[in-house]
Amino acid sequence: MMADTKTVLRLLKTARGQLDGIIKMVEEDRYCIDISQQVMATEAILNRANKEILAAHLKHCVQQAASPQEREQKIEEFVQTLGRILK
Repeated sequence: MMADTKTVLRLLKTARGQLDGIIKMVEEDRYCIDISQQVMATEAILNRANKEILAAHLKHCVQQAASPQEREQKIEEFVQTLGRILK
């Protein structure tokens, strides 16, 4: 992976910590809106991590493809992934 590993790991570990907190909130039968807000905050962090990973894919993997065919394949993978994100 060509993304900034420290940044991606920090974001993922933060999300993991938030998930643990959300689980505790559910176990404690906390207010639904508070739980929902924490879920959305965790989703935002995961989206930032994914953005870092996908940006690195474009900047490194696609750019450094050995052949036009390999570059096209990597671009197609990116487009398919983007389609899943935007659905």
